[in-house]
Amino acid sequence: MTTLVPRPSDADSPRPVRTPADSVVRVVSAKVGLRTRFSDIWRYRELLAGLTRKELKVKYKNSVLGFLWSMLNPATSILVFYFVFQVVLKNGIPGFAVFLISGILCWNLFQNALPSACVSVVGNAAIVKKVSFPKEILALASVGAALIHMGLQTIVLIFFLGIFRWGPAVAYLPLLVPALLALLVLTAAIGIFLAAMNVRMRDMQHLLEVGLQVWFWATPIVYGFMTIQAKVAVSKSVVYQALWVAYRLNPVTPIVMTFQRAIYARPSPRGANGVRVPILPEHVNQWWYLWQDLLVLAVGIVLLALAMMLFSRLEGNFAEEL
Repeated sequence: MTTLVPRPSDADSPRPVRTPADSVVRVVSAKVGLRTRFSDIWRYRELLAGLTRKELKVKYKNSVLGFLWSMLNPATSILVFYFVFQVVLKNGIPGFAVFLISGILCWNLFQNALPSACVSVVGNAAIVKKVSFPKEILALASVGAALIHMGLQTIVLIFFLGIFRWGPAVAYLPLLVPALLALLVLTAAIGIFLAAMNVRMRDMQHLLEVGLQVWFWATPIVYGFMTIQAKVAVSKSVVYQALWVAYRLNPVTPIVMTFQRAIYARPSPRGANGVRVPILPEHVNQWWYLWQDLLVLAVGIVLLALAMMLFSRLEGNFAEEL
């Protein structure tokens, strides 16, 4: 005769005690080689192009002027800075509008790409949780959109060059290629890092806004590089020397200086009173700018590899944290 034993109810069965450590489960993704990750991005290059187009369409959706805003924004910034630093403060830089736009041109790519890249994973949570693809493409699409905006802003540069009848330094124009490549790699590395970190710490996007403001004024865009060097040369303060070292470590500075040397073209132009105004280093040639840009490129490649590795390790938790 078979004896039926009643099954214990859920109320009778012991339940495991949950601890705070059990409430959040961290997933460490399996290691994937950098070559594999880069090859995956290349295989999904059509998706990258599509997401870049999406970035551009979303930004100017329902906008009357559309892509014209890409040219109006830098033009407005130039006019404001020109009025403040040339008319009010009288910094004495000849052709200040050309000098300003030659630096702002590359800075805008850096400034426009990073905030968008920082929120790229969080802002596309729906597809991140449902579709399998290299998530780094989301940040790279922001860099691609910023590059297209830079191309449109070049029209503003040509316009100002024509107004002021200011010719670039033809011999230095080829240096814009390695300088732009270094800027793109550096921007992509920082963008991928911020995109991964912002998933876990949403304060990153707010810290970035503050950091970019400080970074802008720590880059010789509205003032000449030699202005800071001259002030440090006459000062014996240890604080000034330390700040000078930090200032020189700014990776965007060599890129901006290369754009200024090629487009603005005058290291020490003559002011209204006939006195030379030192702006860029005089006794250097193309090779000096080239090796600086290549150094930034090398640093950018290392940072990009590290950012990809960090992104790979944190990617496994994206679905749970979004």
